[in-house]
Amino acid sequence: MTSSSITIDSSILGFIAGFVDTCVFVGLFGLFTAHVTGNFVLIGAELVHHSGDVLPKLLALPVFMLAVAAAAKAVDALRQRRRNAVVAILVFEALFLFMSAAAAFSLKAAARSGDASALAIGMLACAAMGLQNAMMRLELTALPSTTVMTINVTQAVIDAVTIVSSTDIQKRNDARARSFREWPAIVAFTLGAASGAAGYAFAGLGALAVPAFLCVLLAARYAGLQHPAP
Repeated sequence: MTSSSITIDSSILGFIAGFVDTCVFVGLFGLFTAHVTGNFVLIGAELVHHSGDVLPKLLALPVFMLAVAAAAKAVDALRQRRRNAVVAILVFEALFLFMSAAAAFSLKAAARSGDASALAIGMLACAAMGLQNAMMRLELTALPSTTVMTINVTQAVIDAVTIVSSTDIQKRNDARARSFREWPAIVAFTLGAASGAAGYAFAGLGALAVPAFLCVLLAARYAGLQHPAP
């Protein structure tokens, strides 16, 4: 995988995760989809505030885990058949996001986080992000994290310090190379988060069709890599 393809793929995937996480967080009463750690924090906060919004946070974890488990089984089966697992996962991620957007358009708007429409939309989005998280760990290990920016920001700061202060030339070169890989995902996630908020303001949770479409485009790109034109 070339440096340019790493930049393109990590940027698109980072944008998707930032868009979905923010759009759903804004639209579904503070539910995290890509960054499930946030739901643990909100569950803890519920013990103090008693807002009654704990059900979707509790459901998000098993849904996320089931999506990861399904991805792991699918990747194993597709590898045995020498099929492109990235394409398959991206297609299913797109499907879940399209379904989430369709539910937002067709179901009654949720007044509370525990409403059926909110749970349906939120859990579909959680499943989509579970697939993307699994894909990063199983198939796209050369890419930086595209869903959890804490890892990237921490490493980027460490690398910046190394580049500025280290006397070891090799360490500086390694840090500079990592930095070029990390920052596109960080910037793209930030832009995705801003776009997710803007998308929700413009089209509500139906805006989730945007990252779904990007998943389709990226799947087409990987399918082209698998079967290059003669």
